[in-house]
Amino acid sequence: MGFQVSGFRFQVYSVAAGLALALACGAAGRAEDAVKNENPDAAATLVIFNENDKDSAELARFYAEKRGIAKDRVLGLKCAKTEEISRAEYDRSLAEPLRKAMTANFWWKLREPDNPLGPVESNKIRFIALMRGVPLKIAESPKYPGDRVTSPAPVGTVNAAAVDSELAVLGLNTRQISGALNNPYYRSYSSAADFRHPEIMLVARLDGPTPEIVRRMITDSLAAEQDGLAGIAYIDARNIASEGYAEGDKWLYGVAHDARRRGSPVVLDNGPELFPENYPMRQAALYFGWYTERVAGPFVRPDFRFVRGAVAVHIHSFSGATVRDPLQNWVGPLLSAGAAATIGNVYEPYLALTPQLDIFHNRLRSGFTFAESAYMSERTLSWMTTFVGDPLYRPYKGVLDLDERPRTGEWAEYRKGAQLWFSTTRAKGDDAMREDGKKLRSGVMLEGLGLLQVSADDPKAALESFALAREYYGKTDDALRVAIHEIFLLRAAKRDLEALTLALGMASAVPKSPSAELLKSLATPPAPATPPPVPVKK
Repeated sequence: MGFQVSGFRFQVYSVAAGLALALACGAAGRAEDAVKNENPDAAATLVIFNENDKDSAELARFYAEKRGIAKDRVLGLKCAKTEEISRAEYDRSLAEPLRKAMTANFWWKLREPDNPLGPVESNKIRFIALMRGVPLKIAESPKYPGDRVTSPAPVGTVNAAAVDSELAVLGLNTRQISGALNNPYYRSYSSAADFRHPEIMLVARLDGPTPEIVRRMITDSLAAEQDGLAGIAYIDARNIASEGYAEGDKWLYGVAHDARRRGSPVVLDNGPELFPENYPMRQAALYFGWYTERVAGPFVRPDFRFVRGAVAVHIHSFSGATVRDPLQNWVGPLLSAGAAATIGNVYEPYLALTPQLDIFHNRLRSGFTFAESAYMSERTLSWMTTFVGDPLYRPYKGVLDLDERPRTGEWAEYRKGAQLWFSTTRAKGDDAMREDGKKLRSGVMLEGLGLLQVSADDPKAALESFALAREYYGKTDDALRVAIHEIFLLRAAKRDLEALTLALGMASAVPKSPSAELLKSLATPPAPATPPPVPVKK
């Protein structure tokens, strides 16, 4: 996963269209004036389901109804029910039928095949939602007609891909599919409606281990848009400097910095290991981390749940090799644990060609949709990434209207205080957050303040804030989490006896918590290394 991109030649984006698309016969096309919807994103969305999968059809109808998507924008295709298909099967059951439907329904307008401006003149479909049952990935095809190596191995010789990423460039209509295509939407800050590349569509999937989980993802996304996505951001970096890997940590540090400034309490784990299984990761609205192949940490505990509408991503080469197994890799388990949206890789993508999570988080927090944010963060298309979640989901929808949600309560007050902390002076921010936190007796506000103080390298102030947060949380796992923050600070200051006393006291206060033993182990300083034996002179 540490492959470096510098010096690597990608396919040139302006690929000429290979074949003229046949115009559909008869009066199958409908006047688009009939598509009336108050939500322009919904009006620009096509929902695709697998006609061979009953659950897929029902989920498509459920999603379209919830999002207000017109019935004639729900398209059934007959395809395999397996997650992996061949390139020939992809062409036969997905790509060609969809191209014909796009033409027959006048969803896109085509130019002549050799037009230098590209194959698609206009496109009324900007988002595609693939429902559970539609295949996930396209296997490598060594002798695919028309394909050719685009650049040296390992990237340029590969023609395997995620179905989502391949459908995103459907309008290019080319059989030259080895290698990765540069994404013209990368780093954009414009909505899909304003994106001037009609040949590109933003494709995400509503998929997961069970149909019930997919329905929950849909309803949770809508609820979070209405009420606001509030909670703690957990960031699991690695503090790694190895060439080819340091970029991943850079993204995660960027997420942490951006989340703090936008008003989320941030718990940043900067050690080489993942959050331990018995870590009290409660109130988790955001999770970004790396790097193990199989799900680990708190997410494997049956009692762990993300908050409603949570977005969770774990970087790994094969994090999305399957999305329908609740125990394998990362995508399925994160969704099973309550996440509403995630990102995965179906085959080896190489780190630099995976979504840049700092950009993804920044766009999401700026009010863009899940699909917009995801594609803005991805350098390449026709490659290995799958975006799993409602493409229209805007977890921070209120940002666009200067109406951030929730509007009231301790999470809202913390957000306002944190933004004040950054926009004025730290002293004013400290005073305001401490005063409001005491007034509300809010563990959230005082823990968040302490975490900000840690980021400002003020352990003394942080310890004072954490002590109050622990008092307000009472005998809960949240109080144990705050005690863990304190223990790390105390140990860093060589105050090992205080750390041990705090750990034993909190463990006895909440003895049935799985985190009690973790506190004890963290408080005990590591045994000094045994010195080598002194050689005996003869």
